[in-house]
Amino acid sequence: MPISAVDAISPAIEHTRRQLLQPFRFGQWMRLALVGLLAGELSSGGGCNVPSMPGGGHGGAGQLPGWGSFDPALFAGLIAILIFSAFVLAIVFMYISSVMRFILFDSVLAKECHIRDGWNARQGPGWRYFLWKLLYALGMFAAIIILVGVPALFAFALGWFTNPKEHVAPLVLAGIALFFVFALFIIATAVIYVLTKDFVIPQMALENIGALEGWRRLWPMIKAEKGGYAGYVGMKIVLAIGAAIILGIVGVIIGLIVFVPAAGVVIGAVFAGKAAGLGWTAGTITLLVVLGSIVLAFFFFLTSLISVPAIIFFPAYSIYFFAGRYPALNALLYPAPAPQLPPLVTPPPYQPPPLPPEPEPIG
Repeated sequence: MPISAVDAISPAIEHTRRQLLQPFRFGQWMRLALVGLLAGELSSGGGCNVPSMPGGGHGGAGQLPGWGSFDPALFAGLIAILIFSAFVLAIVFMYISSVMRFILFDSVLAKECHIRDGWNARQGPGWRYFLWKLLYALGMFAAIIILVGVPALFAFALGWFTNPKEHVAPLVLAGIALFFVFALFIIATAVIYVLTKDFVIPQMALENIGALEGWRRLWPMIKAEKGGYAGYVGMKIVLAIGAAIILGIVGVIIGLIVFVPAAGVVIGAVFAGKAAGLGWTAGTITLLVVLGSIVLAFFFFLTSLISVPAIIFFPAYSIYFFAGRYPALNALLYPAPAPQLPPLVTPPPYQPPPLPPEPEPIG
C-alpha cells in the first residue's frame, strides 16, 4: 500500500535510529560518512566561505607584499594547470560518486555498509549512471547557452546594446522575463536530478537497467499520481531546508575549529618562509595548494561524519515512499515471512499388540 510523503517520515526516522544506534558501531559510522561524502549526499548548503586575503596597496605589478617579485608567466601556467586538474578531478569524482550512490542505496536497504564489496558489485550500474550524469550536465550547459544566448543575440540584432539608454524599458522587461525563465529551468533540472537519484537509482540497482529505461518506467507512475509525487518533492524541500540550517550551524562551528588553527599555522609558515628567504615559486605555491586541499578534505569529512544521520535519513525517506509504488523494492523492504510449517509429531514408540489370553485348563 503506497504511503504519503508525510507518512514516510516516521519509518525513515525509525530506520535511521535502528541502523545507527542499534547497535552503535563507529566503524560503520565512519564508512557511511565516507560513502555519503563521495556520493554527494551532503546538501546542506551551509558551508562557510573563507574570506580572501586583502591585497596590499603598496605592491606593484609582479609583486607580492613581503615576498618580492614573481613571474606572471609562472602564475598563468599554474592557473592553467589548476584548471585542467580541477576538470579531470571533477570527472573522476563524478564517476566515484556515481558508484557510491549505489553503495549508499545498498547500505541503507541492508543496514550494513561494505565499501569494497559494493565497489566491485556496482561498477555496471555506476557506469551507466555516470554516463547519464555526463549527458545531463552537457544538456544543462547547452540549454543555458540557448536560454542566455538567443535573447542576447535578439537584443543585439535589434540594437538594444548599441544604444542601451534608448532601450531601457525593453532591456529591463527582457531581463526580468529571462530571470524567471532561468529560475524555472533551474528548478526543473533540480527536480529531474532529485527524482533520478531517489526513484531511478532503485530501479537501476534492482533490475540492472539504464537511467533512461528507469525514467521510461517512472514517468507513468508520476502521471498516475501527480499529487503524491508533488507532495514528496515539496516535503523533501522542507526537510532539506531544516537539515541545511542544522548542518550549516554545525559547519560554521567545525569551520571555526578547523580553519582558525589552520590559519595560524599558515601565517606562521609564511613568516618562517619569509625569514628563510623563500619566495613565490612553483614549489611553494604547489605546497600551499596541497596543504589547503588537505585542510578542506579534513573539514568536509568532519562535516560528513556529523551529518551521517541525514545521510541515512534522506535515502531511507525516498525508499519508504517509493516502496509502495515499486513492487521489487517493497519485496526487499518488507520481506514476506517464512511459511510456518506444522510442528512435527513424533509417533509413540512401537508396541506389539497384546497377546490373546491363554485358555483355562480343563477339569
